[in-house]
Amino acid sequence: MTNGPLDLAQVRLDNALLLFEEFVRQTARNADAATLRGLERRFAERVQIQPSYWSQIKSRSRQIGERLARQFEHLCHKPRGWMDLPHEAGAPESDAMVDSEREPRDDDERFIVGLVLTYYRRHPQRARTRLLDLLGEVLLPSPAAAPEPPAASGPTRAPGAQRGSPAVDDGSDLWRRSNSGVAPLKQKK
Repeated sequence: MTNGPLDLAQVRLDNALLLFEEFVRQTARNADAATLRGLERRFAERVQIQPSYWSQIKSRSRQIGERLARQFEHLCHKPRGWMDLPHEAGAPESDAMVDSEREPRDDDERFIVGLVLTYYRRHPQRARTRLLDLLGEVLLPSPAAAPEPPAASGPTRAPGAQRGSPAVDDGSDLWRRSNSGVAPLKQKK
């Protein structure tokens, strides 16, 4: 006989309680008395279950099934399968947390990351330079307004043109090709 299902149920319960503790720590970081009231209800709302269901899970009268485990992972920004693996309480999960924080969280982020990766893989040095310039403008505000970069005055190099050709490839052709056939992003509700 194997205790597989019971062990998995216990691991999932322990991990759900870890997620709740993490939620409490994040909330209590900048909390006042009103914020601290109703934490269990707010955690249940975060993982999209009824507060009474969360209470039943904690009291062990209900178990966390496959769908609910994946729902917890998704809504708490954990990698798929996180709920099924034992994690030590209070132990920093630096690698797992860093990895899960770096992964795209929704379709919009996956789309943007895909575009940036496509650009970088085709033109690594140019992509690095242009992305760092762009991020520098956005993340580090300049004391004086920077002048607008001059618009490209020449034609861009056509796909398949020789590298030694005088036309400058400013990436706009790649952008147009990447955008062709891409559906617009869904609006958030």
